[in-house]
Amino acid sequence: MKTLLSFLGFDPAKHSVRVEMMAGLTTFLTMSYILAVNPIILGDAGMEKGAVFSATVIAAMVATMVMAIYAKMPFALASGMGLNAFFAYTLVLVMGYTWQEALAAVLIEGVFFIVLTIFKVREAIVASIPLNLRYSISVGIGLFIAFIGLKNGGIVVANEATVTGLGTWNATSLVAVSGILLGAILLTMKIKGALFYTIMIMTIVGIPLGVTQIPEHFTILSLPSSLEPIAFKMDFSRFLALDLDYYIVVATLLFMDLFDTIGTLIGASTGAGMVDKKTGKIPGLNKALMADAIGTTVGALCGTSTVTTYVESTTGIAEGGRTGLTALTVAFLFFLALFFSPVFLMIPSAATTSALFLVGVMMLRQIVHIDFIDFSEAMPCFMTILMMPFTASISEGIVLGMLSYVIVKVCAGRYREITATMYILAVFFVLKYIAPLL
Repeated sequence: MKTLLSFLGFDPAKHSVRVEMMAGLTTFLTMSYILAVNPIILGDAGMEKGAVFSATVIAAMVATMVMAIYAKMPFALASGMGLNAFFAYTLVLVMGYTWQEALAAVLIEGVFFIVLTIFKVREAIVASIPLNLRYSISVGIGLFIAFIGLKNGGIVVANEATVTGLGTWNATSLVAVSGILLGAILLTMKIKGALFYTIMIMTIVGIPLGVTQIPEHFTILSLPSSLEPIAFKMDFSRFLALDLDYYIVVATLLFMDLFDTIGTLIGASTGAGMVDKKTGKIPGLNKALMADAIGTTVGALCGTSTVTTYVESTTGIAEGGRTGLTALTVAFLFFLALFFSPVFLMIPSAATTSALFLVGVMMLRQIVHIDFIDFSEAMPCFMTILMMPFTASISEGIVLGMLSYVIVKVCAGRYREITATMYILAVFFVLKYIAPLL
């Protein structure tokens, strides 16, 4: 037993099996809302929901096991919120890619990440992007996610006069609003698994209201849905055709995953006291990044969007999780969830509005780190944040934010503040807008 635990970085003199396993349970309950939300979001892109559920579970389980055994760290991974919205609503519904082409982009990004991690260049890439822009990307994605949640719940609807407007009050919107308020109350009370419990409660409330539809032959337990409709269905035709827009999509996924994972690992590790006080570095960081890269690659092959380290891992760390045993516990719980797909797939989109909205609130926290005093920093950050929900495109927000950053800095004579990587990216992004005109 001791030998097995040592593979997880567990030291009986420092750690407790009970504490580590309870930390894993806490993390799972906090992040398990993704099992209800991801099939709905990717289902909007035309993917079979049952298969997406299985793919989501398997990718999360594999990635978290790699984190447990290889990195020996207490972080859990799954298909990322924001990244799945980018996949479904931006790539497929707005930009017109098929979900097969979008999956290919995720797979290519995952392979790139593995290579970058092997050569330890991911940290160097992050260092070249201005810190304020990194924070603004997180904030913009948070607003975009919240907007999607409000739209799915019928709270915000299309309006010819004002583009958007308040929807009519009906059973669906009442369930959505009630979920937001309940989730906020539970989070305020620091209830573990608040988002998960809120989704389940609103699903039950929706039954007598006709919002939750119970299948005729409903069972709680079932064998996992087949991956056949979505697994290994990647379409690489755009990549092989040297499509510039498609390459930008891959680059956008790369940066989004990069920022999300690095930020989560640094923030959670700092809070847990896992940062080396002398060097300021996180022991095992590169191995943790490899778990993320492998998870994304496996997830794409199975048929789900980009896998990333979950900020909800901090809840388990707060409970005392410090080793890979915490992560292994989460992976085991994901395995058990694989047999409860009928419950998760019955959940209506109105019940998941709370998770989308409240995760958006959590991502908005990064706005306090943005320098709004220096206008050359404030304007590009505001551009990034604003354009994501307004264009319904995370990639457009990032592109316009980075371009405006370079233009403002150069024209103001502060070109020395821009890294070589930023100049290269700016040229790349300009070509994106010029190419259709040629």
